[in-house]
Amino acid sequence: MLIEHLGKLPEMTEGAYVAPDATLCGEVSIGAGARVMHGARLIAEGGRIAVGENAIIMQNAVVRAIDGFDCVIGSSVIVGPTAHVVGATIEEEVFLATGSSIFHGSRIGTRSVVRINGVVHVNSCLRSGSIVPIGWIAVGDPAELFSPDRHDELWSVQKELKFVLTAYGIDRPLNDCMAEVTARVSNRLKAHRDDAIRD
Repeated sequence: MLIEHLGKLPEMTEGAYVAPDATLCGEVSIGAGARVMHGARLIAEGGRIAVGENAIIMQNAVVRAIDGFDCVIGSSVIVGPTAHVVGATIEEEVFLATGSSIFHGSRIGTRSVVRINGVVHVNSCLRSGSIVPIGWIAVGDPAELFSPDRHDELWSVQKELKFVLTAYGIDRPLNDCMAEVTARVSNRLKAHRDDAIRD
């Protein structure tokens, strides 16, 4: 399904394929030979999404771009089933496994691998050829790798990356600003009221 959002229409290069139950919304471009599979959602809400040649967005993956955070998926990349990528740059020949999460302002270097349920946090940078193990978290620039059981060490690096400020424009902890966060997100999402399905 192709949806016009904020006056922008998705574009597909000849030879690309988008499954009939996938959604492209807003300023989304799909490169030659790229594949967007069943149930995938590519939603450009103020930012733009560019999917490179021969990249594959697997079933039920979500790729988003918002104001200030374009999302670039390089050539020969696989974004695995149920993976989530928002406002990040994924360089060429990267593998993002099932359930991986890549957040605002992050960069994944060429030929890197983020394994099942791996996380690359906001404003973090994986150097080329990096591997994030199953369920681990990459944080910082350059990214350090943390297993999930090392929360206190992880938080000492993560808090400096300012997730709430990066994602929502508020410089306070989430447990102190959820009413403001939801009001801001709701206000941004109301722009979808004017979306139009295109053929």
